Amino acid sequence: MSFRTTADYVEDVSPGGGALPPRAWYAASDAKSLSLNGSWRFRLSATADAEDDTFAEPGHDTGDWAEVTVPGHWVLQGHGAPIYTNHLYPFPVDPPRVPTENPTGDHVRHFDLPADWPADGAAVLRFDGVESCARVWLNGTDIGEFKGSRLPHEFAVGHLLRPAGNVLAVRVHQWSAGSYLEDQDQWWLPGIFRDVTLLHRPAGCVLDFFVHASYDHVSGEGTLRVDSDTDGRVTVPELDLDLATGEAATVPVEPWTAETPRLYDGVLATEGERVPLRIGFRTVELSDGLIKVNGKAVLFKGVNRHEWHPERGRALNPETMREDVLLMKRHNINAVRTSHYPPHPAFLDLCDELGLWVIDECDLETHGFTEQGWRDNPVDDDRWTPALLDRAARMVERDKNHPSVVMWSLGNEAGTGRGLTAMAEWIRGRDASRLIHYEGDLDCRDTDVYSRMYAAHAEVERIGRGLDGGTHKRRALPFIQCEYAHAMGNGPGGLADYQRLFEAYERLQGGFVWEWIDHGIRHPELGYAYGGDFGEELHDGNFVCDGLLFPDRTPSPGLAEYKKVIEPVGFDGDGGTVRITNKQDFADLSALAFEWSYQVEGETAESGSLAVPPLAPGASAEVKLPEPPAPHPDGGETQWTVRAVLAADTAWAPRGHVVAWGQFPVTARQAPAVAATARPVRGADRITLGPAAFDARTGALLSIGAVAVRDLRLDVWRAPTDNDDGASWQDDVRHGPLWRRLGLHRMRHRLDAVETAGDALTVRTRVAPAAWEFGLATVYRWTSDGTRLKLTVSVVPEGDWTVPLPRLGVRFALSAADEVRWFGGGPGEAYPDTRAASMTGRWRSTVDALQTPYVRPQENGARAGVRWAELGGLRVEGDPEFWLTARRWTTEQLDAARHLTDLAPGDAVWVNLDHGQHGIGSQSCGPGPLPGYFLRAEPAEFSFVFTETG
Repeated sequence: MSFRTTADYVEDVSPGGGALPPRAWYAASDAKSLSLNGSWRFRLSATADAEDDTFAEPGHDTGDWAEVTVPGHWVLQGHGAPIYTNHLYPFPVDPPRVPTENPTGDHVRHFDLPADWPADGAAVLRFDGVESCARVWLNGTDIGEFKGSRLPHEFAVGHLLRPAGNVLAVRVHQWSAGSYLEDQDQWWLPGIFRDVTLLHRPAGCVLDFFVHASYDHVSGEGTLRVDSDTDGRVTVPELDLDLATGEAATVPVEPWTAETPRLYDGVLATEGERVPLRIGFRTVELSDGLIKVNGKAVLFKGVNRHEWHPERGRALNPETMREDVLLMKRHNINAVRTSHYPPHPAFLDLCDELGLWVIDECDLETHGFTEQGWRDNPVDDDRWTPALLDRAARMVERDKNHPSVVMWSLGNEAGTGRGLTAMAEWIRGRDASRLIHYEGDLDCRDTDVYSRMYAAHAEVERIGRGLDGGTHKRRALPFIQCEYAHAMGNGPGGLADYQRLFEAYERLQGGFVWEWIDHGIRHPELGYAYGGDFGEELHDGNFVCDGLLFPDRTPSPGLAEYKKVIEPVGFDGDGGTVRITNKQDFADLSALAFEWSYQVEGETAESGSLAVPPLAPGASAEVKLPEPPAPHPDGGETQWTVRAVLAADTAWAPRGHVVAWGQFPVTARQAPAVAATARPVRGADRITLGPAAFDARTGALLSIGAVAVRDLRLDVWRAPTDNDDGASWQDDVRHGPLWRRLGLHRMRHRLDAVETAGDALTVRTRVAPAAWEFGLATVYRWTSDGTRLKLTVSVVPEGDWTVPLPRLGVRFALSAADEVRWFGGGPGEAYPDTRAASMTGRWRSTVDALQTPYVRPQENGARAGVRWAELGGLRVEGDPEFWLTARRWTTEQLDAARHLTDLAPGDAVWVNLDHGQHGIGSQSCGPGPLPGYFLRAEPAEFSFVFTETG
C-alpha cells in the first residue's frame, strides 16, 4: 500500500475542476451582489494535508482561530514571511511536484444573505485572485479547486445557499503545480488577495458578451456589435442606437485613443439583467509594418506595472489603482504593460476612462527553468498545455471589452514551445481585433511585433534602420522594447538617448520602462524591507526595488526625468523664436496653454502668455518670443523658459498642470574672477591668506572667516549605485566592482609640498589607491583678493587608468548647515545622463531634502550645472559650473548602509563640489552609461571661489 503525502490536486498540472467557463468581467449591474471581503477566520498549517477538511463543515468552531483581512496576503498579516526571488524557484525544480513544507492557509467566512436577496435564481461565487492554489467548500460541499493566481474563477452555488448561517471555506496552498507557471520577478505572497463576491444570477441574466466596436478612420464611422450568450438589446442613447445583440450598426463617432479616451455609455439588457457598458470605438492593426490604431502609428511611452502596496502587497484598493493611473497621466506616460499577469480588472476600467494603451499580459512565467537550459519547461510539454490555454482564455474573456487593451501578451520569460503556439492560435481564433506580443519569441513565429528587453542604444538604432537581421517575418515587423531603462535605485540613465532613437525611426514604436514601483515592504526597523530581510533561504536582495515610484508612491527623480523625456510637446529655441512641435499621435494642442518667462541670473524678470496655434499631431510652428527686457547694467546670465500647461481642468490633472517645458539661453554666464592681491602669511602653526586660515604643516584649509572647514581634499569616490554595481551576468564591465577592486574607495593622499611663494598658497599632493601604481597628481592653488578665496585644482593622471572615475571634485565638512540656496539645475537630482529634467533657476532646499531616499542607500542628490551655492555661511561659485552634493553623513557611511535607517546624521555636513560625475546608465539589468557619459581619467583643472556670507 502507498499513499501520497500531499493533496493530489495541488500537484495536478490541470488548471483545476468545478469552475465555470471564463466570461467577461463587469463592475456592476442591476442584479444583486454581496461582497465577501472583510475579516475571515484563518488557520495556518505547515503542510498541505496537516489538517482534514472538517473545518469546512457548518458548525465547526473557529472561535480560537486568528483573523485576516481579505483581500490580503497572510504573510503580510503576521503569519509566516514573504519570499523574494527574481527568477529562481524557492523550492526544488521537480515539476509538477512541490515540497511537503507547503504553507497552507484555511480561511472561513460566515455570512447571511441580505434580506432582499432573491429567493429564486442561481448564484455565482467569484474569486478574482488567489495565490497559488485553492480548494473551496460552501456549507460543507466541496465545489472545486483552481490554480491561476491572478485570474478569476467562478462557481455555481445557488443550490447551496441558505438565507442565514452560510459557511464559505477556502483552503489556500502557497505552492502547487501552478507555481511553476508563476515565477514572476516579485514577492511570493500567498493568500486571497483580490475580491470575493457572491453574484445573484436571475433567470435570463447576462452570461458572457463581447463588445465589438471598430473605427474606420477614413469615413469617421464606428461599427458596433455586441455578441451575447443571452439574447437582449444594446442601447447607446448618445448615438441613438437600439440594437438586438448580434446586430451591427455603423454611425459617425469620435474614436477612442489614449490621448482622447472617448467613451460612450450604453446598456446591455437581457430578460433578467441590465449591464452598463462603456464603449470605445477603435481599430488596432498591423499595417505597413507598423502598429496602428485608427489608421495612425502609435509611439508607446510606457511603463511595466506590477501591482504593489508597501503594506497590502498585491491587494490593491480602488483608490490606489486610481492613484497609479493619475500619476502616469501626470507624468506623460501613455502605455502600460501589465507585468506579468492581468491586473485587477478595475485597473483596466481606469485605463479606458483616463486613457492608456495596455499590453495585457497572461499570468505565465517559467523563468527558473533557465537554470537547467529550459529542460522540462512546461510551455513545451503537452501535459501543461490545458493549463496554459486556461490562463489565456481567462485573461482574454475577462478583459476583451476594454478598448484600452491593444495587445495580448502570452506571458513573460517562459522560453518557447508548443504551449505558447497553442495559446497564440487560440487567442487569434477568439479575438482577431488585437495584436499578439511575446518577447521570448525572437523569430516572431507566434507574435505580431518584434519585442526585446534591454537592447542597448546601438542595437536599437540598428533595428530602427532595418539592419538587425533575423527571419524575414521579423524584419517586416515593428519593434518595441517591452522592458528597458531599468529603474533600480539612482537612474535610469540614457532615457533621452533612447527617446531620440524612438522618434527618429518609424519602426521603433517606443518602449516600457522597467518598472513602475519599488516593491519595498514597510518594516518597523528597516523602513522598507527587500529580499533577504525576512530570512529567505534564496533571495535577490533589493532587485525587487526597481521602480519609478518609491514604495509609498512618491515619484523618484527617474520619473521626473521620464516625464521630461517623453513630454508631448517639443521646444527648440534660438533666443528670439521658439519652434514648437506637437509630438502627440492623435490630439492637437488645443487643450494646452503656453506661457513664457524671462530669467536674469535665475530669477524671473518678466512673464506672460504665448499665442500658439492648435497644431495638429506632428506639426510644428515658429512662434516669436517677446522682446527681452533691457539688459541689467551689471550684465548677467539670461534665458527664456517656455511652458505648456493644461488650459482647463481634466479628469487627471487641474488647470495649470505643467505638461512640457523648454529653456533657451540668451546671454552667457560670466565666470567669477578674483584678483590675487592678498599674499599668504606664514605663522608658527598657521598660514593666513585673505579671509582663510590653513595648517602651516599640511596646507589644509581650516576656516574661511568665522566658518570652520575641515578635510577639504580631492574626492573620486561615490557610494556605488545599483546601476554602478550592475547585474551579476555583466561581470566583465561592471564599474562598481571594478572601482572597488582597484581601490578607488580607499584612496590615499600623500603630501608632497606646501609652498607660499608670491601671491599663492600651493599644496602639491598625489592621490592614489593602495596596492596599485597609478594615481592622480593633484595641486591645490589658493589665492585671494582679501575678501574672497579662490581654489584652483589641477589634476593629472599618472599610470595606466583602465576605468573611468566615479566622480572628480573636492569634498569638505562644515560644522553646521541647514538651508541650501543655489543657482543651477533643479529642483531635483541629476547626473550626466539623467539631467533632461534639470531646470536652470534659483532653488532653495534643506540639506535633508536634498537627499533622495532610495530604498538601498547609494549615491544620490547631486544638483547639476550649479553656478553658485550658499550653505553653512559660505557662498561657493564655480568655474566651470559644478555638481553640488551635501549630506549629513560621509560617502563611506552612505556606502556601508543597507537601509535608510542605517544612516544617522553626524556632527557635520559633508559637501561635494564636483567637476565631473560618471554617468548612471541602467546596468542593474540593462546597458551601462553610453561612452559619452564616462568620466575619463584625464588632465583637468577647475576652480571655486569661496566667500563668507555672514
